[in-house]
Amino acid sequence: MEKRFPSSLFLSLSLALLLFSTKSSDALEVEFYKNRKLCPDVEKIVRKTVLSYYKNDPTITAPLLRLHFHDCFVEGCDGSVLINSTMSNVAEKDAKPNLSLDGFDVIDKAKEELEAKCPGVVSCADIVALAARDAVSLATYVVRSGKWSKDYNMYEVETGRRDGRVSSASNAIKNLPSSFWGIYQLKKSFASKGLNLKDLAVLSAAHTIGNSHCNSFAKRLYNYTGKGDMDPSLLPSYAANLTKICTPTDNTTVLEMVPGSSTTFDTTYFKLVTEEKGLFHSDQALLRSQVTRNYVFSHVSNSTGFFYDFGISMVKMGRNKVLEGKYGEIRKNCAVIN
Repeated sequence: MEKRFPSSLFLSLSLALLLFSTKSSDALEVEFYKNRKLCPDVEKIVRKTVLSYYKNDPTITAPLLRLHFHDCFVEGCDGSVLINSTMSNVAEKDAKPNLSLDGFDVIDKAKEELEAKCPGVVSCADIVALAARDAVSLATYVVRSGKWSKDYNMYEVETGRRDGRVSSASNAIKNLPSSFWGIYQLKKSFASKGLNLKDLAVLSAAHTIGNSHCNSFAKRLYNYTGKGDMDPSLLPSYAANLTKICTPTDNTTVLEMVPGSSTTFDTTYFKLVTEEKGLFHSDQALLRSQVTRNYVFSHVSNSTGFFYDFGISMVKMGRNKVLEGKYGEIRKNCAVIN
């Protein structure tokens, strides 16, 4: 049964974003294209596109959210994760951590619609940011039931980004957090993107939706330190159950990140972490810092504040290394540099 949350908890988020002023760029603003009369319907078009894919496949929400994370953590939020490799360059999307990325077709479809309506105006980077917000909103019960704030959005997205011209697989490998990292590495990585320990705990809860392949965590089950051992941060009985599903060389089997709840965005993830059932070592690492540990335990059975926090942290992440003005471009095709 899906969890229900009172809509009154979230209605103040729009106002909070207006007061949240630690901006990395003066170019970004809520409804950038509408305010400047460049493309007033951009958010409606992106939302309509995401919704059409969601109705056919509710699991599309996690891939769209993940695209935004993987975009922002490398070159910044510049749409570089969408660029195809060429004969002379291996792009981000072909880096090993990105080989399981999905949702590119949704972004391409939204871009196609926007180019027909407002050619050469809306960046692919902004489409990724908007699609991530729409996806996670649709995965949340109160939004799906039409009880949330304006246009059923979980939070408002600042737009005005321009697209990057650099996309490197090696940069992706250097910058993307690993699912095997501990708290020190995670803290350092997030800090380099302007995000603190609270943001780490909040954004890690994105793992409450979506799936993972066995090979993303099999090392924890069979050879954690190279001695045929198991990750001690994983509950032994839970690990034993996972070994019945995943073999050491299994590259195809897919498991839900949160069993039985992989398409609903809620706080169930935190409960799993407290029970030592986080699928990734990085999930369990949240218990190794007082700040992240306190956040996890305080939201195990209490969702108050979490959705608000998630919106704030997503906006902060979306400000990372934004291109503006004469920098970057507005790609005609999200997969190809102009």
